[in-house]
Amino acid sequence: MNYLCKPEDNVYNIDFTRFKIRDLETGTVLFEIAKPPHSDEENVDVDTSAGRFVRYQFTPAFLKLRTVGATVEFTVGDRPVNSFRMIERHYFKDRLLKNFDFDFGFCIPNSRNTCEHIYEFPQLPDDLIRQMVEHPYETRSDSFYFVDNKLIMHNKADYAYNGGQ
Repeated sequence: MNYLCKPEDNVYNIDFTRFKIRDLETGTVLFEIAKPPHSDEENVDVDTSAGRFVRYQFTPAFLKLRTVGATVEFTVGDRPVNSFRMIERHYFKDRLLKNFDFDFGFCIPNSRNTCEHIYEFPQLPDDLIRQMVEHPYETRSDSFYFVDNKLIMHNKADYAYNGGQ
């Protein structure tokens, strides 16, 4: 996979520790994951690219949702983080479905932060929804994270919407 920056570019040591997706209309939690707390032992064989790619599987009903809240929890290293921003692009095959732009703002050093971003989903035509369900993992996203307009992290995900079938 081609990434537009290296893991070492995250000089702020931003680490995402928890992620939750919920349907805002019903409050139903659709997905939740958290990293286990760090142990006191250092792992010498750390894969620096681990966590840069996530694979999601949802039911077709996910594509009919209108508004979703995504809560992220993250920690910051010992440097202040100015103008922390995420731009996320979602694609099906080569077609851009939606571009999201979220501003986290300023984060103080050595802090744990939580925020929820609201995703207003585009209403997709039924034929496109059918194609997205029939072609699992051909829906993808790129998440670009910037500090002071400098790219420091690039994560990728892919999605299947054929769960429960």
